[in-house]
Amino acid sequence: MALKLGFIHKRFWRLGCLLLLLFGFVLGGYVPPASALTPEQKLVYEVWRIVNRSYLDGTFNHQSWLDVRQKALKSHFTNQEAAYATIQDMLKSLDDPFTRFLEPEKYRSLQVSTSGELTGVGLQITLNPQTGGLEVITPIEDSPAEKAGLKTGDRILKIEGLSTENLTLDEAAARMRGPLGSVVTLLIGREGQKDTEVILVRDRIALNPVISDLRLSPQGSKIGYLRLSQFSAKAVTELAHAISILEKKGASAYILDLRNNPGGLLQAGIEVARLWLDSGTIVYTANRQGIQGTYEAFGPALTKDPLVILVNQGTASASEILAGALQDNHRAQLIGETTFGKGLIQSLFELSDGSGLAVTIAKYETPNHRDINKLGIKPDQIIPQPSINREQIGTNADAQYQAAIEVLSKKAIEE
Repeated sequence: MALKLGFIHKRFWRLGCLLLLLFGFVLGGYVPPASALTPEQKLVYEVWRIVNRSYLDGTFNHQSWLDVRQKALKSHFTNQEAAYATIQDMLKSLDDPFTRFLEPEKYRSLQVSTSGELTGVGLQITLNPQTGGLEVITPIEDSPAEKAGLKTGDRILKIEGLSTENLTLDEAAARMRGPLGSVVTLLIGREGQKDTEVILVRDRIALNPVISDLRLSPQGSKIGYLRLSQFSAKAVTELAHAISILEKKGASAYILDLRNNPGGLLQAGIEVARLWLDSGTIVYTANRQGIQGTYEAFGPALTKDPLVILVNQGTASASEILAGALQDNHRAQLIGETTFGKGLIQSLFELSDGSGLAVTIAKYETPNHRDINKLGIKPDQIIPQPSINREQIGTNADAQYQAAIEVLSKKAIEE
């Protein structure tokens, strides 16, 4: 009897193991041991794992991310390009243009662009979340794109005759980059106008992030004018240096111009906010579990003088963090137009083969817990701006700038 019971027990134990194994296949998707994966499969699995651990949307665009893994690892890749294509397909299923794979060359180019210099036509671009179309956030100052008259909101319909309809951001950027002096042709769509072909000569784009000047108000008070074009690695140091010089020259108020600033490095935006604040919350970040972290100012600020910030539809990302922080802390008054509305944070991961992965890991909220994504920040004073050229910025033709001068002049009189 004992022998028979032992035999039955062993059969049940084997059946249990079999059922457990089967459920493992059904519920989790089978993943071969690492030693059994090819280098290409390991790269695909590396990308899957990073997204699984870090991605903001825990529903992964309302799909089973485990099923995505199982399907991807079934592939037998003949070369590295096939693995890259599978990774692109995996990420495309998330329907998030900011979560993207960067082949080694594109990854190196992205690192260069945030360091302060690049070669190309000088366009900051995005995919419109409503239409999926490729659009201009802003042309970089003094770039071929700006000189050709491209503007915020322009649609890039074709690059060298190729429709941009199915291109990712990085594919579009790669097609616009090229050797110094080479030519690229864009088909541009603009509201209320006929589609136009624009020919651009690629050039070296120096990302000098700060322009500063001391101005006089009509009443004779000294106003420091600061224009910040991008949050590159140089932005904080250069802006701090400019403020220090203007303070020594006797500036009693400031205008910080963030119009057409598309953002850049999140940390740079936070550090710039700290230049203006003695204390207070700068931004909250929230991952898929909720509030993840808080960035605070710990002072002392470089100046306590009155501040007006100029914003428009090209003010995006890290610029919105800065504008929202100073508005909510009552440190600055915002003048201009509602900002772009990019409130998502991406983290950049370097992969084992030298490629990169940008992943949306969190969203940010202003100190008053305003969600900026797709909504933007509304200025305290809305001033529409008729089209002006670069030389007219900060002059009598600049309605938003003139409104800022008026506000600061009134403050000077009150004080």
